[in-house]
Amino acid sequence: MSSPSDPAPRGQGTGVIHDLGYRPYGGPRLGAGAVAWSFFLTGLRNTYGLGRSARSKVLPMMLLTLVVLPALILVGVLVQARDLLGLDEQIVAYSTYPITTQLMISVFVAAQAPALISRDLRFGTITLYLARPMTRAAYVLVRVSSLTVATFVLIGAPLLLMYVGGLLADLPFGRETGRFLGAAVGALLLAACLSGLAALVAALTVRRGLAVAAVVVVLVVSYTVVSSIQGIALETDAEAVGEVAGLFSPYTLVDGVQVFCFDAPAATPTPPTSTAMGLLYVAVVLLTVLATLAGLMARYRRVRA
Repeated sequence: MSSPSDPAPRGQGTGVIHDLGYRPYGGPRLGAGAVAWSFFLTGLRNTYGLGRSARSKVLPMMLLTLVVLPALILVGVLVQARDLLGLDEQIVAYSTYPITTQLMISVFVAAQAPALISRDLRFGTITLYLARPMTRAAYVLVRVSSLTVATFVLIGAPLLLMYVGGLLADLPFGRETGRFLGAAVGALLLAACLSGLAALVAALTVRRGLAVAAVVVVLVVSYTVVSSIQGIALETDAEAVGEVAGLFSPYTLVDGVQVFCFDAPAATPTPPTSTAMGLLYVAVVLLTVLATLAGLMARYRRVRA
């Protein structure tokens, strides 16, 4: 082999291989589980703009503030004026609070689902994630889990604040704990339904603006239509029609489950009144979550790694 100083033969290049001293990684390889966990944490942080630009933090933090602020006011009134007003329970029930703030919750889910789902499809990073070692099923579950936990934090934070305020106001510990835990289960079911539907809609388009608008239509318009039908059904003594209509909006659906399973105060005009209808509400919640996951799996089967 000729040295670098030797003249190169006619027609050949003069390239030289240099040993820079780099060594290959010889440590433990954590595998798909560690990748999925890291991916989950990154997605959860990104939903609130953590680790991203300041502009990305504005909307989620503002929505979180708007959701928590009414609960903070209610807690202040309960703690400071309980005896004066003769209050012996929460001013607004745990189970009904998410519906009173459903607009902010819907906007949050509509804004963050495309950020997690549509962006990967638009810029092609999904092909890198699926190359190795993450599978399509793991990608879908991790992305939906990140969005679900972020939404659960948004819904559950004011409920936790109200619970702590109730204990500070010396409301019965056992009663408040039972109601809070029932509302926490309802918040988790609502977060799972909203996140699954929003992720499925966002996966159908690579345009973020279109995905946001579509998710808002699905969540907000469905609730508006269903609540209108329920109000009319109550006025016309057709409660059965209102109960069936409640199956077609995540908010009224989960509210019906809380009424049936935990005997919580109803936030809708026509909650389920029979055991059969209550079981149907529970079944539809589970089917909604499973169906959205199945739809996402089918969508990502067409994505090449």
